[in-house]
Amino acid sequence: MNKNDTILVVDDENGVRQSFNMVLKDDYHVLLAGTGQEAIDIFKKNSVDLILLDILLPDINGLELLEKLVETDPNTEIIMVTAVNEIQTAVQAIKLGAYEYIIKPFAVDDVLTVIRRALEKQSLVKEVTYLRNELERYHPFEKMVGKNKKMRKIFDLISTIAQSDGTVLIQGESGTGKELVARAIHNRSHRKNQPFVVVNCAAIPATLMESKIFGHNRGAFTGASSTRIGKLELADTGTVFFDDIDLLDINMQAKLLRIIQEKEFERLGSSKVVEIDVRFVAASNKEINNLILNSKFREDLYYRLNVFPIWLPPLRERKDDIPLLLEHYLELNATETGKPPKKIADKAIKTLIEYDWPGNVRELKNLVERLFTITKGPIIHLENSAAYNIGKKKIKDMPLKEAVNIFEKKYISDILESVDGNRTKAAKKLGIHRNTLLTKTNDFGL
Repeated sequence: MNKNDTILVVDDENGVRQSFNMVLKDDYHVLLAGTGQEAIDIFKKNSVDLILLDILLPDINGLELLEKLVETDPNTEIIMVTAVNEIQTAVQAIKLGAYEYIIKPFAVDDVLTVIRRALEKQSLVKEVTYLRNELERYHPFEKMVGKNKKMRKIFDLISTIAQSDGTVLIQGESGTGKELVARAIHNRSHRKNQPFVVVNCAAIPATLMESKIFGHNRGAFTGASSTRIGKLELADTGTVFFDDIDLLDINMQAKLLRIIQEKEFERLGSSKVVEIDVRFVAASNKEINNLILNSKFREDLYYRLNVFPIWLPPLRERKDDIPLLLEHYLELNATETGKPPKKIADKAIKTLIEYDWPGNVRELKNLVERLFTITKGPIIHLENSAAYNIGKKKIKDMPLKEAVNIFEKKYISDILESVDGNRTKAAKKLGIHRNTLLTKTNDFGL
């Protein structure tokens, strides 16, 4: 039970309303209504989780009111209450969307049990809906972009291992697209129409990890006011993806190993064994072999996960894919914003290819979004970025004269590009004579 849960009691008898209020007020927030219209007014102004609804009301039939309430908010659980024991009425109420049908007089404990079950069901439905929405939100696109030889081999490998149910371990630097690879494996497998559930080991505190993965029964620990399904159960018949597996607590690693082997577990607070049919995919941006040497990762779990290993190359090792990725993200931004398409200037592309991209594809994606947004014209030049720091060569550990020449060449080149190569305008912006500019451009090979 949750004190934040709100129950609306709708009954024309004040004695019945007060009786419910006395029973429920210690555990729930209770609202009272004596007529159908009063119930509608309260329902529209408040967030109501459950309604105890009498069928015999003075101004409207309870079944008619049930229809209106379900139409207004189908997520609110409704329990019909009546002194009339008619099977036909009960069946009709259930068909119209009622959770349950109870008959007066009734035992308090029985009513509390029905209320608790209804709210637990509502909580589980909300959680599943939330998780599905989260998965959609983090599912930007299916197509993987790349023509580099290393990437083509990875594409072939994904197509091959997708047909199997063996575990997969994806390793690579942050921003290389590990989750995208995991989704591609799932989407090309026989599980493609089943759930793809992400366990973000970096985002879930260690104290909550067991509850998030296994789920828990009501009362399993302080604050466990309702039963919740864990991510493993949600992923049943589909794929579960453990992102940043290297951050998983060493004790949880032992439990995960057993689950991968046995395909079964128990919710917290329950002795019932839950069997699952899932495919396990994991990812790490650290080399797990090094973690094993430092006793930070279980060697037996590593071998259990590493049935199909995939190493993703950093973007600096597949620079021939940069123009393709730039074009892809430009098209993506145009589609998502509804704005006209834009292109990146050839010189800017050359600079971007020379850059080492420590943040990999994620960094490139973010840069394109920023440049696309702030550039007003159809052609994007790097000077358009107020936060421009791409392609600047490291000039430490070199003579001052050489460092100055590198800066001067880059600065003059940028000014020339900004005025479309007009040397007179460029000299004016630089504050030097045109002949001086001509000498410098010859010296720098511009």
